[in-house]
Amino acid sequence: MVLFHFQNNSNLSQWQVLNDVVMGGRSQANFGVNNQGFAEFSGHVSLENNGGFSSVKYPLSPIDITNFNKLVIKIKGDNKRYQLRLKTNKLDAHSYITYFETSGLWQELEFLFADFYPTYRGRRLELPNFPGEQMEELGFMIANKKAQDFKLEIAQIRIL
Repeated sequence: MVLFHFQNNSNLSQWQVLNDVVMGGRSQANFGVNNQGFAEFSGHVSLENNGGFSSVKYPLSPIDITNFNKLVIKIKGDNKRYQLRLKTNKLDAHSYITYFETSGLWQELEFLFADFYPTYRGRRLELPNFPGEQMEELGFMIANKKAQDFKLEIAQIRIL
C-alpha cells in the first residue's frame, strides 16, 4: 500500500519540520517539493547551544498495519546517516526508530516493522520493539553529532 508518492503537485502542508531550536539549538531545515517533483528534506545541522538534530514528521490518521510487516522508502541521499521514525500514537513521547545510510544514488530500502526500537531524546528505552499494529506518525531525522549540511530526496513511502 502506497502511503506517499511524491510529485510536483503533492500537498506537503501536513508535514512538520522540527529542529533542535525547540531546545535552544540553531539547526535549520526545509521540506518541500523540488524541481524534479520529489519531496526534499534539506538544511543544516548545527551543534551550537547543544543542538544537533533536524527532523520532519507526518501525523497520519491511524493506519491498521497488522497485515503488513515492512516499510519501504525510495530515497536519494547525500552519503549521510538518517533515522526513520514511527509512532503508534502521535501523543506518545517516544518514537520507534531505525537507521539507514544513503549512497548519493537512488535507493529502495526495506525495513521490517519488528526492527524499529523505542527511543526518547536519543536514548534507547527498555520497552519492546515496534508492535506492528497501528501507525499514527512517520518521519525522518538527521542527528549525527556533527555540524553538516544535508539533503534527502524522497520519491515514495509504502508498506508491504
